[in-house]
Amino acid sequence: MVLLTGCSQVSRLRRVAAYSHYLNATVSVWYRLGDILLSASGVFVGDSGRSIFLEQHLELRGRRNYFRWEIPYGNIHSVEIVSKTEQKSTELDPPSAERPRAKAATAGASRTSSAAIFPLAGPPKTV
Repeated sequence: MVLLTGCSQVSRLRRVAAYSHYLNATVSVWYRLGDILLSASGVFVGDSGRSIFLEQHLELRGRRNYFRWEIPYGNIHSVEIVSKTEQKSTELDPPSAERPRAKAATAGASRTSSAAIFPLAGPPKTV
C-alpha cells in the first residue's frame, strides 16, 4: 500500500526551480567555494532545481569566448539583478578595474629601497 500526499504542482515547482524568475536577466551571484566567497556575473540561462547556470560572452583578440558557470544551490550566498546603468558602466570602462592594481604595484615598488636589491653579477671570472 502506497500513501500519496497532497502536493500541488505549484508548490513542487517552487522548490524545484527556486531561481527561475531570474531567467534571461543579467545577474551578479555571490557563492561559497570552501571558505571563500566568490562572485560571478552573467546572463542567468538555467535553473535545474539543484544548480543555477550563468553564461557570459566576451570578445578577446577577435575571437568570441563563452564562459559558463554551474553553481549548486547549497553554495549560493546571494543573487542580484544587475541594473542596465551598472552593466553599461562596466562595459564602457573596463580598464578602470585594473587601475587600482597598477597603482598598488607602483606603490609597492616605490617602498622598496634599491639597497635591498642585489645587482646581477656577470659570469664568474676564470684565472
